[in-house]
Amino acid sequence: RLQKQAIEGFKQSKSQPATIASTVYEKINYGAGNIIGMSDNGTEYTIKNLTLADVQQYYDNYMTSRDAKVVIVGDIKEAEILPKLGFLSKLPNKKITLPVPGAAPSVAKTAIYLIDVPKAAQTEFRVGKVLNMKYDLVGEYYKADLMNYVLGANFNSRLNLNLREDKGWTYGARSNFSGDKYSVDYTFSSGIRADATDSALTEVMKEINNYVANGITADEVAFMKSALGQRDALLYETGAQKSGFIGRILEYNLPGNFVDTQNSILKNISKAEIDALAKKWLQTDKMNILLVGDK
Repeated sequence: RLQKQAIEGFKQSKSQPATIASTVYEKINYGAGNIIGMSDNGTEYTIKNLTLADVQQYYDNYMTSRDAKVVIVGDIKEAEILPKLGFLSKLPNKKITLPVPGAAPSVAKTAIYLIDVPKAAQTEFRVGKVLNMKYDLVGEYYKADLMNYVLGANFNSRLNLNLREDKGWTYGARSNFSGDKYSVDYTFSSGIRADATDSALTEVMKEINNYVANGITADEVAFMKSALGQRDALLYETGAQKSGFIGRILEYNLPGNFVDTQNSILKNISKAEIDALAKKWLQTDKMNILLVGDK
């Protein structure tokens, strides 16, 4: 049943430009043989040929309760919840060594990759690359995220105002830094009206290049600090938000006061520092450009 569901899902995804773009973009950025560049859902070949013995082998080799971290948020006492975690003792308890992903290939020169999806109403854009940057929530990664805020990370960003509000070519355009223990990448993404594909790509590169060349404005710095300073008040209200917050601290071994450190960085970051980060990380002459739509 699960195999049949997965294979039907693959068939449907072949007609969805956004799904195709996300899958292929990972392969372009990380290389087809890199485990980060492989689909989380497998492939039609791997799913079709999966056996019960494969499932058992995975359980035997990779399932363990050792070093498990459990975060619980709610109106409940420790004495009440611990007995409910007894199932963890039934899992294997052994050290597991996970494979380490290889390095992503460097981008020597910007190239455009095209994938044809006949009669697609929109072209899916993915523009960016993997960066030689550490995922550090109180370091340069966090500062780069601040730098990108007015370029592509909020509704009033330069990219969204240009492509959506001014041109009317898309329902939304965005750029962001994303990362984990193994890698960090920068990506612009959007679904653009098909007949505006070439013009939109020109505008995307123009906006990024202009940001690099001329930097952030004083008004944009003030807006970014005000908007992000107020955002924190809404980030940790629900149980799910609280558990995610604590889980992130555990996963990345963060100090308990890392948000205070972030707030200090936000308060003190300068225009000059933001401009330098843009020049360092937004190099449009060395990016992968993927366009998925009707050729």
